Amino acid sequence: MTYLTSADTNSRTPGLRFRDLLARPGILAMPGAHNGMAALQAKQAGFGALYLSGAAMTASMGIPDLGIITVDEVAFFIRQLKRAADLPILADGDTGYGEVLNVMHMVRVFEDAGAAAVQLEDQLLPKKCGHLNDKKLADPRDFATKIAAAAKARHHLYIVARTDAAAEEGIEGAVARARLYIEAGADAIFPEALTTSEMFREFSRRMPDVPLLANMTEFGRTPFFTAPEFEAMGYKMVIWPVSSLRVAARAQENLYAALKRDHGTHGMLDSMQTRAELYRTIGYSDYEALDQSIVRTIVPEGTPQNSPT
Repeated sequence: MTYLTSADTNSRTPGLRFRDLLARPGILAMPGAHNGMAALQAKQAGFGALYLSGAAMTASMGIPDLGIITVDEVAFFIRQLKRAADLPILADGDTGYGEVLNVMHMVRVFEDAGAAAVQLEDQLLPKKCGHLNDKKLADPRDFATKIAAAAKARHHLYIVARTDAAAEEGIEGAVARARLYIEAGADAIFPEALTTSEMFREFSRRMPDVPLLANMTEFGRTPFFTAPEFEAMGYKMVIWPVSSLRVAARAQENLYAALKRDHGTHGMLDSMQTRAELYRTIGYSDYEALDQSIVRTIVPEGTPQNSPT
């Protein structure tokens, strides 16, 4: 089966499919996928939804995650993941790419590209990774207005409001913001950069009826927890936003170093997908069979257009 011939028999929109997953028992585990190949591999590993990280997108483009890219550039990544894997995608919307009307535009663009959910964060530009220092927080009521705008513009998109307030305002401030964002129309809350299991449990205890998302990024402020551990702490979703990019980047770094050192790739073959494995992953034979099945159209000779006058 290829995306060119797959029948759109699912009457559920991406946003409704995402809600269906959340309605199931247990925690929804969403690995980050930074391109179509990663999306395919995550699907083949058995995951049912994907996270598209702004940090992974920008790093794959060779630039930092400082609010530089545009909504149309993100839509390109959304379409790529949707086309490759057709899984519900939670897409990182940063701060909304502007003010209220920009947020509404972003929602419509993301829905058109195939996203199921969007994450918005309460930082000011230039925004930073949530685990870095010197983040500048938006006024909570200003950000709540953005959430309300996103809710007004959506047809089906699930809205996750991220608050970065725990580092500066503590759990009290983060919870107060989260409650305001839920009132404004957010469906779930993402408390960023919590640093202990006690903080995760306390946040969950204070937001008992709200779906919560945990961020298990490497090399950050949050200790390592597994998906079942987050579930036990009261969380409904967990993401590993940049893991696929980190692994791929290290593999490429090793390849280029070996190529420069050895003047060839012969020492790296054991680290590579074989041609057969690559073709199997992307469904090469399905596309080839589709190509061969199309009957070539031949214009008959002697038509009025070709007959001599």
